[in-house]
Amino acid sequence: MVDTAVSARTHELDRAHVFHSWSAQGALDPMVLAAAQGCWVWDGQGNRLLDFSSQLVFTNVGHQHPALVQAITDQVATLATSAPQHAVASRSEAARLIVEQLPGERLQKVFFTNGGTEAIENAVRMARLHTGRHKVLSAYRSYHGHTATSIHLTGDPRRWPNDTGAAGVVHFFGPYLYRSVFHAQTPEQESQRALAHLEQVITLEGPSTLAAVVIESVVGTAGVLMPPPGYLAGVRELCTRHGIMLVIDEVMAGFGRAGTWFGYQHDGAEGLAADPDLVAFAKGVNSGYVPLGGVAISTEIAATFAERPYPGGLTYSGHPLAAAAAVATIELMKHERIVEHAAEIGEQVLGPELRALAEQHQVIGEVRGAGVFWALELVSDRQTREPVVPYNASGSANKPMAELVSACRRRGLLPFVAGNRVHVVPPCTVSEDEARYGVALLGNALGEVFGG
Repeated sequence: MVDTAVSARTHELDRAHVFHSWSAQGALDPMVLAAAQGCWVWDGQGNRLLDFSSQLVFTNVGHQHPALVQAITDQVATLATSAPQHAVASRSEAARLIVEQLPGERLQKVFFTNGGTEAIENAVRMARLHTGRHKVLSAYRSYHGHTATSIHLTGDPRRWPNDTGAAGVVHFFGPYLYRSVFHAQTPEQESQRALAHLEQVITLEGPSTLAAVVIESVVGTAGVLMPPPGYLAGVRELCTRHGIMLVIDEVMAGFGRAGTWFGYQHDGAEGLAADPDLVAFAKGVNSGYVPLGGVAISTEIAATFAERPYPGGLTYSGHPLAAAAAVATIELMKHERIVEHAAEIGEQVLGPELRALAEQHQVIGEVRGAGVFWALELVSDRQTREPVVPYNASGSANKPMAELVSACRRRGLLPFVAGNRVHVVPPCTVSEDEARYGVALLGNALGEVFGG
């Protein structure tokens, strides 16, 4: 299956000409991805690895799914590209299907982008123009993208070198019970105290200056933090009280990842309690087969631009190939019950197996997640909860996590590691046997690096 000579040439050309994201270029030695199928990938040497990363948490229906490959092939034969001002069948149908899956009746329009960061950029722009306000609130533990506004909204350390301190963004503490800054003992306390904190931030920042609160329904790269009971509904109430738009970032959690169509459906009334004004999405909407993102827009915000032109656009907005892949993805998820399958895998396999793993390995401080969206928080001491590597560790300081990645790969597992955490994020289509096998490989790697 794998031509090692081609792989060697691929690596050579990559190092000569490709500039990689978020990286110091000199030390890079990227794995060659030579082939993929379902939940598996093959590296440049022909080694098969179980993809427990879904790449960057986007191959929700797995690699090379024949339905998506066929949909893209058919679209190429019919209409390979178009300018965004035209009506195109695949784009129109993708918008209809996305709206159909969203809870409630308020979100009826879709603005398409090329990915998640552009979705956030445009959602915030819409909120600012709709309210006539500029300031935006977001959580410290978050990731919203790398472009001008979205990187300022981001809370994790990737913001630091890009932060001008003048983008109209104010950060607050979201709920995180395992490391509660509110000294909470229960999920309910954490929710109440986090909401009280947010209310105080709104008061002190001036409610009339705030255009939006931007939050991930389930915090993704910054920790797979599930919203505690009532939190998203409470944020909704605060926003409604002060005329602030609620923007929910579903880029990572959406389209089955958390065992629901959208992550905010975890917080009561099937998502109606959160009732966002704008929803940003990408990744799982078409499993990343062709770049696609977008913003689902409430009727109230859409009405702002009924007569007033919206000052934004993208050359490839709703590209026919990307939209065709989205149509195929959503239809596949509906007909094969992939979202329900992800929920069942989380409840019956990943959750129990990962918690059993924590019983065997003292380095696991907490297991949390839902569906096929889990994190193991690794600590050097369960009592103090000291992380195994410092916050924003790199180089020698990050050695334990780098060794864990290597140990996983040697065993045939492709992991997703962020900070002191291993995120367990296989495709939503992962089988029970594959999920158990992956957890077993992870357990063996943890034993090698950290002991029992």
